[in-house]
Amino acid sequence: MDKKEFIEKFADLFEETDKTEIIDDVKFKELDEWSSIMALNVIAMVDEEYDVMLKGDDIRSAQTLNQLFEIVQNKL
Repeated sequence: MDKKEFIEKFADLFEETDKTEIIDDVKFKELDEWSSIMALNVIAMVDEEYDVMLKGDDIRSAQTLNQLFEIVQNKL
């Protein structure tokens, strides 16, 4: 799994957020567009693209996009 591709797929979920804001060390839960619905979209994207089932605890424990990437990578 490629980190750059993961970040691009994550960024594609956001409609109003500038893609340049979404980098590996961004605290994604602090983005204006972040919501519980967005969390569900991320869980669905990871399941569809990587066949990995994230749980709410996984999202809660990750502070940065890089940490979320590492969680997904460890579940592969």
